[in-house]
Amino acid sequence: MSWQTPRAENLQAIGEVAEITGLSARTVRYYEELGLLPNVRRRAGGRRVYGADEIERLRFIQRLKALGLSLADVKELNLVYAIGGSTRAMLERLDLVLGRHVEEVGGRIAELTALRDEIQSYRDHVATRLDRLGGLERGRGRRGNGPRRDTG
Repeated sequence: MSWQTPRAENLQAIGEVAEITGLSARTVRYYEELGLLPNVRRRAGGRRVYGADEIERLRFIQRLKALGLSLADVKELNLVYAIGGSTRAMLERLDLVLGRHVEEVGGRIAELTALRDEIQSYRDHVATRLDRLGGLERGRGRRGNGPRRDTG
């Protein structure tokens, strides 16, 4: 049995929340505006105050953003969560969104790999042309004085 009286929840001002989460105050307000932070409390003077739940939700949003999810995806997950909490439906939806994101990342990796291969092929072509020129241009000690001209 505790003899202490229950203390009021520790509420933070927006500047403190920004410092805790690493987000800007403007971003926190923007997330609230989008509906990602519902039910933010206000003091008598109208100033926003945030409790542990809001800070945890901001960290959750940050994790989803770090995974590359869009704010629209985050909002959708928030809506599912608001209906049933961390339910099977929310977890299944999260799995679906993350699966779609994995496919998108795989596509981008394939595109970047193709681009890297194309750039390397072009570099190989440039190296071949430089070899044809021999040491003539390279031996002059050029220091970026304009483009080289290839006559071959």
